[in-house]
Order: sequence, then C-alpha cells, then structure tokens
Amino acid sequence: MSEYILEIENLTKDFPGVRALDNVSLKIKKGEIHSLCGENGAGKSTLMSCISGVYPCGSYEGKVFYKGKETKYNSVKDSEKEGLAIIHQELALSPYLSIYENIFLGHMDTKFGIINWDKYLKESKKYLKIVGLNEAPEKIISKLGVGKQQLVEIARALSKKTELLILDEPTSSLNDDESEKLLNLMLELKKQGITLVMISHKLNEVLKVADTVTILRDGKSISAYDVKNDNLTEEIIIRDMVGRDLTRRFPERKSSPGETVMEVKNWTVYHPDYHNIKVVDDVSFYLRKGEILAFSGPMGAGRTELMMSLFGRSYGFRSTGELNIKGKKQTLNSPRAAINSGLGYISEDRKNLGLVLIQDVKTNITHSSLNKISKFGIINNQNEIKNAEHYRKELNIRTPSINQYVRNLSGGNQQKVVVSKTLMVNPDIFIVDEPTRGIDVGAKTEIYGIMNNMISSGKSVIMVSSELPEALGMADRIYVMNEGRIKGELSKNEATQEKIMHLALVG
Repeated sequence: MSEYILEIENLTKDFPGVRALDNVSLKIKKGEIHSLCGENGAGKSTLMSCISGVYPCGSYEGKVFYKGKETKYNSVKDSEKEGLAIIHQELALSPYLSIYENIFLGHMDTKFGIINWDKYLKESKKYLKIVGLNEAPEKIISKLGVGKQQLVEIARALSKKTELLILDEPTSSLNDDESEKLLNLMLELKKQGITLVMISHKLNEVLKVADTVTILRDGKSISAYDVKNDNLTEEIIIRDMVGRDLTRRFPERKSSPGETVMEVKNWTVYHPDYHNIKVVDDVSFYLRKGEILAFSGPMGAGRTELMMSLFGRSYGFRSTGELNIKGKKQTLNSPRAAINSGLGYISEDRKNLGLVLIQDVKTNITHSSLNKISKFGIINNQNEIKNAEHYRKELNIRTPSINQYVRNLSGGNQQKVVVSKTLMVNPDIFIVDEPTRGIDVGAKTEIYGIMNNMISSGKSVIMVSSELPEALGMADRIYVMNEGRIKGELSKNEATQEKIMHLALVG
C-alpha cells in the first residue's frame, strides 16, 4: 500500500486568458501536515479546488489519485463521501442556524422524511469536544467570533469522517491567541491520523506545524522540502516563492512627520443593533502629515468600527465626539462627504466592501472617481481606460486585461485594485484596514512600498493591523486598543511586541 494518501500528476488548469496551473505534480504522505506556499496567483487554491471537486473532473488536465485510486469527482459531495474535505478562506456557515445544525447540514439522515434533532444535538457535543469549542450546540452561529466559527467548520469536516482535511488560509482572520489554538488543534488531529493540507502566507506558522512544504510559483510546482531534515527557513521559502531574495520585508523610509492634519476628540460609537452598547468609547487621537499611524490590538477591539464611523459614519447607530481635518471641524454624514473632505478608506473586507466582483478591473478602479472621467454625466471611455491602465502598471496588477473580472484575480491583485481605486480619489489621509490580510510576502512588500510612496508625496496613513511585526515595521506611532478604548500610545523607538500585548491586555 502506498505511503501517499494523495498524488497529483501533471495537473493543468486554464481560465479564460490565464493558465492557473501548469503541469503541477505533488505527493502528500498519510498522517502529515503538508503546507502549500506561494504568492497570490501561484495556483494554491485552484489546485485544492481541483482536488476536492470544486472544479469537476474534465475541467482540468492531469490525474489525481486519492488513497491509490484515480478520482473522478464532479462535485464537493463526491470528495466528501470518500473522506476528503476542504475549508475555504471565506467560511461557508449559515449565520442563522445553530452550531449543531451547521455541523450536520447537508448530511443528516432522515426516517420517513423526519430528522432526529435530538440525535444530532447529542452527537455534535462529541465533535465540539474534539475541536475544543466550549459552546452550547444550540447557539446561533452569528453570535460566535470568527475563531470559533473556524472551529465549527472543522467540527463539520470531522463529522463527515474526514481522512484528508484541506485548510485554505485558516488563520488569516484570527488573532494571535486564536491562531495558536487552531495550530495546536491541527497537531492534535495529526496525532489522530488525519492528514492535513494547509495553505498559508504566515510562514512562521507553516514552519511551526508543517512536516513538508511545497512551493508553487506562477502555476508551477517549484520545490518541496522536508521541514526538519532540510533545515527549512522563511528566507528559503520566500526565495522560492518570489524567485529572488527579499532582503527587507519592510522598505526603509525616512520619517519626519509635520503638523497635525487630523484630530479626533472623545469619539464614541454605538452598536448598530443594540443602541445602548458602546463599541468605541471616548477615543481621542491625532495624526500628523507624513506619518504612518498604526492601530493595534486584539480582534474585536473596536479598531475597524472606529475607522468606519470616522469615514462618513459607515458604522454604528450613532456616533458622538469631534472630528477635525486640517484644523476645521467636520460633520461627515456619508462616505462621499468623507471623500470630499480628503479621506480615503480601504476596507479589511475587500470582497464585500471594497470591490464589485462581477465588474471588471477598469470599472472597479474608476467608480469612486467618476467626476474625474465624466462630463455632464457622460463617462469619457478613453479617459477611463487611460486611468485604469496607469494604475495597472503603477501597482503591477497582474491581470491579462483591465477588462478582466475582478473575481478572477488573486487576493493580492484584488487588494491592489482596491488601493488603486483609493489612489485615484487622491485623498490626503488614507485609512487602510488590514492592508495585507491574506496576501503573500511579495505582494505585502509591494503594498508597503505604495504606503511609503504616499508618505513621501505628503500624504498621511492610518493603518489598522493585527500583525504586530507589520505595525512595528511600518508605523511611526502605534495606538493600542482593546474593548473599544485606547489603552496606550507607543513611539516607533519604544514599541515592542511585548509592550503592545501588555497595553492591550493590562492597559
């Protein structure tokens, strides 16, 4: 019997105008944690989608063998029946159903068309115990944080008697503590004989749990390493991912902040549904010209809610306090008013709030700046194309054409489209919320370079980041938030990961 649970031979997958996978071969041993690394657009998620039946047999060339047998999956249900499950980066849970209903959704047995709910309620407790989720099975999914929802997804996969579990960017939306718990769970599942495939850009986590690492670049399998025996390092992975050495992940920048360009005083934001609950509580801060100001802290600290409320009251039932931009008191009641006052906002949720996925690259770049490319309400098509092409080249957006649908781009290139849209508005103050979430090391460096260019041109940047090395590497000052309040402020010279965590947890 083969020691490999999964073998891929010469797999090729084409999309219109793009070869996503080019003759990829890969072997995964039983009972190991195998990590796939590569830049956005390298083909990692596409490869796993071919393996699991998201892309049916016949839509790609090459062969896939699972447990020694060639697969002919036409849907995800086919692969799940054989013990192969995939958990995507965007969780696929119903927010309106309970935990136990989500766990067994789609594979419940019935008798005369009737579901034995008591049976599944009782059985769900077994899987919740395995994943370490101490919540009542009857609890509605929407009441859980992202980290706990991730555990429900894993519990659901285990309920299908999974032997091979694929996790696509499992910790991209989790804080450090939640990520640590999930990684420990993966190691525990490995002890139980489950094989895991982990797609991740967080190289420190890859090296912590993976036994084998395979690196893809431009749709091709470049290299495979045994983590321990090959003494694998982050530098080696990055070199193979991008095809060159990245000597500095955070580009150097001379910092000389000037006068105060934005000041927030006693800002309080109330929950959109529970109108008496303060999500942001009496926050005050200032931003200087030519400065990158970071907001750090755990998930749920209120950072995103603060930024959205400042950007034309995009969040909250109501907000109170004072906002001054360039010395003038502002009352911004809409995102358009915020843009007109010199603010630009890049959301952490690029797919739902930053992009129109069913439109092309060109339209997404220009649709916040239609006044610049139109006259008497009529869009100048040549002007629109000219601007879109300028940002495509300027930000190195990898797309066959500006007419390509944004949904077909990789995460990193989608993020560059969002940045392009904001750059075209030409604001003086950029608010960037988790600017590098879910994108690869090479794309991160490019985004950091764009932020530095903003500063060198006299702009100012407010950056919300859950990655402490990113905040420390890029920011001139750091505000630490938790529970809706600012717990402290650190300059670049005094900031460390330990001090940030201490402020967040102790204050």
